[in-house]
Amino acid sequence: MGAGVVKRVLMVAFHFPPLRGSSGIQRTLKFAQYLPALGWQPLVLSAHPRTYVNQGPDQLAEIPPQVVVKRAFALDSGRHLAWRGRYLGFTAWPDRFVGWCLGAIPAGLSLVRQYRPQVLWSTHPIASAILIGLVLHKLTRLPWVVDFRDPMTDTNYPRDARVRAIWRWIERKAVHNAALVVCNTPSAVVTYTTRYPELPRSRFTMLENGYDEENFRSAGAQAAGHARPAGQPFTLVHSGIIYPSERDPVPLVRALSELKAAGAIDASQLHIVLRATAHDDYVSALLAEHGISDLVSLAPHVPYQAALAEMLAADGLLVLQASNCNHQIPAKLYEYLRAGRPILALTDAVGDTAATLRAAGVDTIAPLDDSEGIKRGLLHFLQLARAGQAPLPAPAAVAAASRQARTVELARMLDSVLPQSQALPAPAGSTEEV
Repeated sequence: MGAGVVKRVLMVAFHFPPLRGSSGIQRTLKFAQYLPALGWQPLVLSAHPRTYVNQGPDQLAEIPPQVVVKRAFALDSGRHLAWRGRYLGFTAWPDRFVGWCLGAIPAGLSLVRQYRPQVLWSTHPIASAILIGLVLHKLTRLPWVVDFRDPMTDTNYPRDARVRAIWRWIERKAVHNAALVVCNTPSAVVTYTTRYPELPRSRFTMLENGYDEENFRSAGAQAAGHARPAGQPFTLVHSGIIYPSERDPVPLVRALSELKAAGAIDASQLHIVLRATAHDDYVSALLAEHGISDLVSLAPHVPYQAALAEMLAADGLLVLQASNCNHQIPAKLYEYLRAGRPILALTDAVGDTAATLRAAGVDTIAPLDDSEGIKRGLLHFLQLARAGQAPLPAPAAVAAASRQARTVELARMLDSVLPQSQALPAPAGSTEEV
């Protein structure tokens, strides 16, 4: 690129502030925040805030002024097209936000005409975002980077066969039209290279999730102001959604109940906080059924900085990841690594989550689906943590997982698909369009 020219990337992302409560927000937001320093101006095409059930201004100030944001018309079929809590199934194909396509495709074309980006990028897990990216790619012929993160489909995912067939069609069209397909774990790359052997291996690459150092510095001040009095029970925090299948809490609840009955633990020794499970009614019923509501408390969603501060102040951090997600890594795991607290991971020893922890020097791991294994693992973890001997993440592994480092990798990927033609200077004018 010559002097005075700007490289631009059109980023199609449903998860973006003012949405709250999804780790997917951080991926796009932090890329947009750090790309300008690497020579890329992001143009973010997102959905109208009306589609977000949980929203707030927490992270709006983190959007840099040079980032163009266009929030296109969008609806949530489950809320805006429902009658007495029911809606027609086809209005949610490929997902409940399919109405976003009606606003995002013309809005995306408008951004292309006005700013002339060199690369198109779209990110899952909202299938509509990949469909929008596919249509914009076909209409503009811009090189397209598809950020799948976790595999878009699996043998029995999505569970509805018709939706799964639609998603698999979108996935197949995406991988065949993309200049680059980005996954966030090694196993996800293997999944796609195996599923599409006719495509070159070089089309698939990996870019993991991460943590943001600036957010942690701000959260550190909050954590320092909330020191817990001596004599409090050991506090173990799980921050984020607990899926009934992918993070099935039943074996853990059963293990805690049996340990309590045996006198191995009690509420004066251990307090487990489940923050923002998104399934509080289900989890609460389990706790009551097994008589451990005094050991485990459910906590509501809090702003992102407060959630990070809680991680920093906790005695330990809890990971739940089932073996049916061995090719996935919870995004919060990287924030756990940065928090520098002891980590108890209840997950399959051969999955990517366990491998990432072991590579960082953390081996306090027990199987999520085995109550006996959980009992042994929890008691061993508590013994180590109370003695100050629990393994902590290695500094080098933590540094490599920063969002800044991940954005450097993304910039290289964007450069690798960049056409040979010169970029054009940035137009003057407002950087926020609603």
